[in-house]
Amino acid sequence: MPKTKRATSKGLLKAIIEGIQDKKGEDIISIELSGIENAVCKYFVICHANTNIQVRAIAENIEKHVKNELNENVWHVEGKENSQWLLLDYIDIVVHIFQQPFREFYNLEGLWADANINRIN
Repeated sequence: MPKTKRATSKGLLKAIIEGIQDKKGEDIISIELSGIENAVCKYFVICHANTNIQVRAIAENIEKHVKNELNENVWHVEGKENSQWLLLDYIDIVVHIFQQPFREFYNLEGLWADANINRIN
């Protein structure tokens, strides 16, 4: 059986961001963690939405878009029960989709302030 090639981190990052933008995710940032010792992945992508329905819609659209564009499946999902903070783990990239008050409370951008942070919109 031939081994399939995984998408590049940059290609995956692009597809994830497009999936967020399609559903109007707000204040999208990517945090490059590859320069941080013992980082859990290469990138965090963070955005927020105003309702749990929109948080869930963004997550579902990311999964659909990445599957259609790159034939990649999400490895693990957390937070679908209440959709206040939903996490999609693509191994190299972990996506955090928050409702706005939870994003402010957990302040992941502040926790990773020593990493390279890129604002997308």
